Order: sequence, then C-alpha cells, then structure tokens
Amino acid sequence: METQAPHDSVAVPPLPPGEGRFADNIVFFARTLRKGGLKIGPGSIVDAIEAVEAIGMGSREEFHAALFAVFVKRHEDKPVFDETFRLFWRSRDLVEKMIAMMSPRAPDDREKEKAKAGETRASEALLGDRRDNRPARDEPDIEIDARFTTSGNEVFRRMDFAQMSTAEIALARKELARLQLPLDSVPTRRFRQSHVHRQLDPRATMRSALRTGGSLILPRYREQKEIQPPLVVLADISGSMSQYTRIFLHFLHVLTESRRRVHTFLFGTRLTNVTRQMRHKDPDQALDECASAVKDWSGGTRIGETLKEFNRLWARRVLGQGALVLLITDGLEREGIELLAEEMDRLHRSCRRLIWLNPLLRFDGFEPRARGVRAMLPHVDEFRPVHNLSSLSDLALALGAGRSPTHDRRRYLEKMKGMA
Repeated sequence: METQAPHDSVAVPPLPPGEGRFADNIVFFARTLRKGGLKIGPGSIVDAIEAVEAIGMGSREEFHAALFAVFVKRHEDKPVFDETFRLFWRSRDLVEKMIAMMSPRAPDDREKEKAKAGETRASEALLGDRRDNRPARDEPDIEIDARFTTSGNEVFRRMDFAQMSTAEIALARKELARLQLPLDSVPTRRFRQSHVHRQLDPRATMRSALRTGGSLILPRYREQKEIQPPLVVLADISGSMSQYTRIFLHFLHVLTESRRRVHTFLFGTRLTNVTRQMRHKDPDQALDECASAVKDWSGGTRIGETLKEFNRLWARRVLGQGALVLLITDGLEREGIELLAEEMDRLHRSCRRLIWLNPLLRFDGFEPRARGVRAMLPHVDEFRPVHNLSSLSDLALALGAGRSPTHDRRRYLEKMKGMA
C-alpha cells in the first residue's frame, strides 16, 4: 500500500512502532471518499483509525468491513465505497498505473466496457486533482461541422443515472427541480356553477326564484366539475434498484410539490408509506427522513406480498376519483408468481391507469424472460423505461396525455408469445 500525505486536520492517534504512516493513508482515503459524495467528518476518520487498530491487520475482507462500518452511512454510498476501496487499497504499482493512465498513449479502437456502478464517481475522486493539474497541450485548430451531431445537453439527458458522476447527479437534481408537470384533470359526478349557457341547473334556478317569491325566474347553469386525479407511486427500493432509488425519490419529491394528492409507498420485503416524509420542503431532508422510516432498504424484494398488503390496507383509501398509479420496479420476483399475477390484476382493476416504469428497458435487446416480468406485464397499461432525464421528462408529459402507443405493453406481450 502506497503512503499518501494527509489533507485533513485530524488528530491521528499514535500507532505502534513499525506501522509506518498507515493512519495517514486512511485520512487520505477518507478525503477521497468525501470527494466522491460521502458525508464524512473528522470524527469518522478517527473512528476508522481506532477500528483498524482494534481488529489488527488481518485479511482484506476484515479491513474492508471495518472501514465500511464507519464511513458508509447511506445505502446508495455502498457502490462508491466499494469501487474507491478497490482502486485505492490495491497493489504497490497503483501510482505507476495512475501515471500510465494519465500519460499520452496511442488511441485504443477496442469497444469500451460499460462502467460499473459508482466507478465514475470513484475515479473522479481519485484522479480529479491529477487531471486538473495536467499542463495544457497545444492542440491544432480543427473546424468541425456539428450541424448533424448531438449536443452535450442531449447526451447528458440520455445518460444512465447509474453511470453519472457526483457533479452530474447534482446537476440532474437541479434539472428535476425545474421539471414542468402538466395539470391533468378528470371529470367527476359533481357539478359547479357555470356562466356558459349549456346545461340548465334546475335546483339553482328554483332557489333563485324563491328569493323573489316567484315573480322573477332567471335560469341558472352548471357544468361538470373536474379535479386533478390522485397519483399513487409504488417504488422498489431493493438491492437491484439501489442505483436509481435516490434520484427517483428526487423526482417523486418534485411530483409531491406540484400536485395536490400524491401518495408515495416504498417496498422491498415490506411496504412503507412515506407520503408524510415526502411533503417536506427540503428534498435532502425529505429523503433522509424516508431512509430513516424504511427498514429494508437495498435488501431483498417480495413484490407479490407487498402488493397484497397495499391492496388490502391502502387501495380503498387512495385509489379513488380516477387515480393514476406509477409502479417503479424491475420485476425480478423469484417466488410467488401466482400471487404476483393475482395482485397485479386487482391493482389494475382498482385504478384508472397503471404505468410500469422499469429501468431494465434501457437495454435495446430487452426481452420479457423473467418470471416476474411475464406475470406482471399483462396487467399494466403502459410499459416505460425510467433510467435517465429524458425518460423522466417523457413520463411527466405522459401524465397529462392519454395512453401512448409507443409504450404499449402489447408489443412485449407479442414477444412473450413468440418465446413460449
């Protein structure tokens, strides 16, 4: 392990003789994690050094577990910590490899592998300063015709949330805060007073006539009352959805601020109602309160059981007046497929419109082969991707429009028949 100079003013406890400057490396590792987006203070760094001293230098797994227990305080920070730990605490040739990475090299025409979750933020935290300190190179002036190319903003809007860096995630949150949502409405059975002479209101007319003793009868008119329908969100927070959960919650916070009746439920192995927590004005505090309320974050998933609980306890309370339901999950259910299909059918019949948002649709070659996906797909109205800003913008527009033929679930039902 290479020795790095500390950059934090932290009182480092003395180590036994012969330990070198290992505590300094932990300080620098903590500073790297903080640059990657983790909330780490000086007290946590001291706790990490004491934890390593307590367990001793045993296996790499024990060392990883000790630092993980101290530094990781949020579920979404786990991929960043794991990737930073892999890059930082590796073999002695780390510095040489970093220098080789930053040195000029011949262009590599091989197809690049997709970055792992958290890898972008981890490499940015480790190599950010080195990239900024590189001397400027004299490049020849080249004129490029960019009339038929894609703008940087468009590329950013189509970037997968799981591959974004810390700065890009912060920018995505600002874009979500500026998102304009349509004011969709549905007609009800109630009426209100109207100045349009279209439908006569007999009761209002008679009440008006009684005031004058029947000597003057002026007609009164009415129109059908329209309201914004309730929006119910069922979001999966299991381990397979952990890279999208926090940015989804930012989107749901925007929905809660823009609409009157938004009910948010999170589920993994159990169902949690976080509607009250999402009503907080500050999005960061709202998300922290949601994380405190949920006990099974980034764990397993039991979609059928949680939908059964929702249908039994909450459906009659929130699915009224033409409610719209957003179901955010990848559908990777392994057990209880019969129960899942039954509860999906019940949920579909209880609401006006059921939209399934699945991040797995980001893959062009997606096929409904999983048993959970095949059980859920026949009972939804739309099947949409939800993995970048562009898909969330399309969803916001779809809330005020009718059903979109582009995202009709029948396209995938035909694939299911072909695979049967």
